Amino acid sequence: MERTQYPSLAGRTVIITGGASGIGEAIVRAFAHNGSKVAFLDLQKDVGEKLAAELSAGGATVKFVQCDLTDIAALRAAFVEIKAAFGPAAVLVNNAANDRRFEFLDVEVDDFDWMMAVNLRHVFFACQAVIPQMRELGQGAIINMTSGAWVRGVPGLQAYTAAKAAIVGFSNSMARQYGSERIRVNALAPGMVITPRQRELWYQDESKIAEGLKVQSIPEEISMDDVANACLFFASDDSRMITKQMLLVNGGII
Repeated sequence: MERTQYPSLAGRTVIITGGASGIGEAIVRAFAHNGSKVAFLDLQKDVGEKLAAELSAGGATVKFVQCDLTDIAALRAAFVEIKAAFGPAAVLVNNAANDRRFEFLDVEVDDFDWMMAVNLRHVFFACQAVIPQMRELGQGAIINMTSGAWVRGVPGLQAYTAAKAAIVGFSNSMARQYGSERIRVNALAPGMVITPRQRELWYQDESKIAEGLKVQSIPEEISMDDVANACLFFASDDSRMITKQMLLVNGGII
């Protein structure tokens, strides 16, 4: 896929959570290709270090920080470390998530709390950590990854969809509060993106993918790059007057 170049992204510090694999990896690669200074957080040490080394060898400015995003103290420390290395962040992509399935009647309090921690809580505190950095710059763009699953109401994902719907409300509130400071906040909702993890866990049967394609207006698989390209647009100055929006990248689900 040919990727659009956004001159406004060159040299800007971009922070991406959950960037070592899947959609996050595609987002890391997209910003690196646009000449941004890319820092990404992930728990997967070997995979993260390998990606950072590959992109750095190709001339990109990339930094990997191993971080358990459920540890808010570690998250805050990572943002301080990134600022010291690359300067204040102009872009934050809150991508990290886990769409673990549960039988609703079997969900325990610990299960629910864990799902909120990995899907919602770190989004809140990552935004809190980045706002002072964006204030230094006098502008910024935050992209919070939600999901088309909460819009459709996918069974078995009640905890996940609760967190993902909450991200939209949170994003709207942030956009209203910080728009006057030229800090934009938008939500991005992917549809059925068959990442390697998704294929391993939920889509081993090709018929499930075929069923998903049938309800899309465009009956083609949504790629990780499709989502990454939407992130680039939301982060760039080309979308300078777009805030408090949720964009569905889902092939036009019927």
